[in-house]
Amino acid sequence: MANTYGKVSGTFEEIVNAYGKVSGVWKEADEIYGKVSGVWKLVFAAFQAGSVQTLSSGSGTFSVPQGANAVHIQAAVGGGGGAVTGADYDKAGGESSGAGGGSGAYVSDKIFSVTQGETISYSIGSGGAAGNSGNKFSISASGGSNTTLSGSAAGAIFTLGAGGGSSGTGGGVQGPLRSNTAGSAGSASIGGTAITSGTFRDSDGTTKNVTTLTSGPVGSFNQSGNGSSGGNNGNCGGDNCRIGGSGGAASYAGNISGGSGGSSSGSGSAGTVGTRGSGGGGGAAQVSGSPAHTNGAAGGSGEVRYRFLRVQ
Repeated sequence: MANTYGKVSGTFEEIVNAYGKVSGVWKEADEIYGKVSGVWKLVFAAFQAGSVQTLSSGSGTFSVPQGANAVHIQAAVGGGGGAVTGADYDKAGGESSGAGGGSGAYVSDKIFSVTQGETISYSIGSGGAAGNSGNKFSISASGGSNTTLSGSAAGAIFTLGAGGGSSGTGGGVQGPLRSNTAGSAGSASIGGTAITSGTFRDSDGTTKNVTTLTSGPVGSFNQSGNGSSGGNNGNCGGDNCRIGGSGGAASYAGNISGGSGGSSSGSGSAGTVGTRGSGGGGGAAQVSGSPAHTNGAAGGSGEVRYRFLRVQ
């Protein structure tokens, strides 16, 4: 359908919103039809939501399209924290599990007010690096980085804090056993104006209530919150005891699993990388072979998944 224009003070301007009186009350029109050669044809349609766009790395800007007044954040999360290696000792009376990384704060199916034409700036948090090199008896993994969204008119919409990296410190080859600390939870700071009621025209052309938006990871409308701390299996007692790596923290209120902790069975396995802002899994200790421990893994990268709406 071609663009529709009307005269404003003698000048033709493109119609973005159209209104008509219904029972004496002005109401915004979803569609306007006109007769063309005796046949009714659609000449104007209100703003219709598009498909979800995904930002998975980096930073940049995009603009709010004409006719939109809201941005639907289907999913957004800060970067997850990395995890450390396990540690095996020589006559220290135990072995150490690598603690898991923390997960980032999140938004799921939340709508924020924006203004058509304004510039939206974003920065996507990266996952924290694993801690596997150097002194295994005193070692730290990196935390992730924050995911942020702000508007030139709306101001700060949100800052989704990153999950922290895990650590194991204060140990020695013959003791003491190191103190293991799980990666911390990221904190959410929501600054935008949330829209919690109203209707919009969806991409399939139907009008829906905003509360039907439940396709995000949490599965319910208007959700946001902090991340979670990683797992911490600590130390096992007795020389040559076996201990598995600790799991990374799940993201999106437990709906996206964290990286798995490494296995201590046989020759063992390393922790696995987190996804979508979850924490990395820690390494195991006292596995068969040399070295007798396995590596921890990186945290999952952050993301923003969004689309624009016109909410009435």
